[in-house]
Amino acid sequence: MSITSPVSNTSAPTVKGPHGNQSAIDTQSLSPNLSPTLSRAELRKQIRLARRSLSTEVQTEASLAACQRMLEKLSALNAQHVALYLTHDGELATAPLIEALWQQGIHTYLPRLHPFNAGQLLFLHYHADSPMQPNQFGILEPKLDVRSVMPIERLDVVITPLVAFDIKGNRMGMGGGYYDRTLANWHSKGRPLPMGYAHDCQQVPSLPCEHWDVPLPAIITPSRVWEF
Repeated sequence: MSITSPVSNTSAPTVKGPHGNQSAIDTQSLSPNLSPTLSRAELRKQIRLARRSLSTEVQTEASLAACQRMLEKLSALNAQHVALYLTHDGELATAPLIEALWQQGIHTYLPRLHPFNAGQLLFLHYHADSPMQPNQFGILEPKLDVRSVMPIERLDVVITPLVAFDIKGNRMGMGGGYYDRTLANWHSKGRPLPMGYAHDCQQVPSLPCEHWDVPLPAIITPSRVWEF
């Protein structure tokens, strides 16, 4: 599968600044100096603040650079059925990636909260005319249509949102555990492959983990591809 990228190179884009050309993407972690004794709730608060503090210009450049890297990874995997998410609360924008996947005829899917099984996700086929509605968290999700539901074992890749990740591939979500439950058995079944998608500022040296947390084998950021 050949994917035409919406950006021309994998280096960090540059912009004109008061001191000449400056990288529009900070390739180092922008995370604040975090105390190792912070609770999970406080850590989430600090990292969410860091990503929301990124300028619109940096957000745009970051989304294009990360899109390039993700497209290359998906091409190498020959992925044809890819689940991802719509951007919320300063998350790395997925709109450029969704558009590029549509252009290549790759099927895309979005999560929605399961209407009957609390704490579970369903994945529905997503296209330009998909009817959407906000869920209880104010996040847009596809309206339920059983004809659009894709069994998770038939997905090639699930691109997960996250609040923070560490250098071992541990992922911290929003605390609801939806993706941890959804992906709990992926390794034994061999699919779908979970991949994180995040700003560089969401990387921290180490995360406090619980036994139910599902680590990720790969995480894409604007500056690099992390593989564990």
